[in-house]
Amino acid sequence: MSAGWPAAAFVLAYLSGSIPSAYLAGRWVKGVDLRTIGSGNLGTTNVYRELGVGPALIVLAVDILKGFTPVYLLPGLIAARSGVPADPANWWGIACAVGAVLGHAKPIFLLWRGGGKGVATAAGAFLALSAVPAAICVVVFVVIVATTRFVSLASLLASAILPIVEWFMAGPSPVFYASLAVAVFVAWGHRSNIGRLRAGTEPRFRPPGEAQA
Repeated sequence: MSAGWPAAAFVLAYLSGSIPSAYLAGRWVKGVDLRTIGSGNLGTTNVYRELGVGPALIVLAVDILKGFTPVYLLPGLIAARSGVPADPANWWGIACAVGAVLGHAKPIFLLWRGGGKGVATAAGAFLALSAVPAAICVVVFVVIVATTRFVSLASLLASAILPIVEWFMAGPSPVFYASLAVAVFVAWGHRSNIGRLRAGTEPRFRPPGEAQA
């Protein structure tokens, strides 16, 4: 098998992740650069606070698909060219997941500046890599947001739980090690949120009916 096909898949996954959905939403809806207002983060939470529910839901869906689509589709395309059976939960799929999350965090279309923290894109990638553990973590995320209203805390705990679930379901598999890397990546991206959580200054998520309260 030519090494060119896996490399091309990684590049395509990176380009998929680089689509700056939150940035585009800010430009299209209000003509603003979300990197300069609110939290300054190109993620769903900042879109929600600055642009509203509709744009936030669209950005969330796009960010999930940025991770899910390349991991779900590209390993099969590689397999079709190489003759090796396709399996998204192998090293090809993991490489595509890494590419997509890296693209979201350091998007080439924004000259590698001001990407998001990668939670939604990583969730999409792991829904393709390992659907059941990822779905469990999505449920954990929703429950924590509903009970504490801290999106950052939900992101941290859901990503930390992912490798635990992976270990119990599949043992020390390649996807388990990838999930460990994601947990570290998410924790690093949320280091300022961790400081605010410890200080009691982290802003809480407000449902739509309270958004302007």
